Amino acid sequence: MGAATNNHAYNSDLNGGSLMVRESRVIAALLLKEAQPEEWVQAIQEDNLLQKRSPATAKRNAQAIRKRLELMSPEFWRALRDGDEELATQVAFCAALERNLLLVEFMKRVLRDAYITHTENLEAYLWTDFLEESAQRDPNIDGWQESTKKKMGQVVFRMLAEVGYLKSTRSLKLQHVLIRAEIKTMLDDNYKQRIKECMEVSYKGNY
Repeated sequence: MGAATNNHAYNSDLNGGSLMVRESRVIAALLLKEAQPEEWVQAIQEDNLLQKRSPATAKRNAQAIRKRLELMSPEFWRALRDGDEELATQVAFCAALERNLLLVEFMKRVLRDAYITHTENLEAYLWTDFLEESAQRDPNIDGWQESTKKKMGQVVFRMLAEVGYLKSTRSLKLQHVLIRAEIKTMLDDNYKQRIKECMEVSYKGNY
């Protein structure tokens, strides 16, 4: 999750891309079949199951998704592989939250406050302000390139739009998200209350 050994720290895994639900279904299927290294190479780089323009891009996306999904139990993988689009999207978001402490805290500190205060639209500058505040906890953030910070913000807003918290990345209009019962059950069964609280953030403001 990016926690340091002695200080509060974050990783910048958000650069890996947004939810990539279609691609995540492919990775979930490979994890469920316990694919061997050569099978991963065959599926991702030779057969191009992720449908990317180059083997390098396919490999990079596959690694990012795999690192997220491997933090979740196989029941999440099955829901991702076999579920409808809404369910698969929410599972992919759970995995992104599990992998990225920065995303968790943005949900808890910024998005929750926006819902509580009945803010209609998020503003792009909120991501910049959030990173500046977070740098007080993890000074390494100050060393990240501005282009990296900007891209991470774009990925976060795209994820929020994909799950439905935002109407679109253009308007950044907040919406209520109904969390699927299957998601709640899996999160409860796997003691992932922090993720569940993040997923239910739009409930806090009675949107």
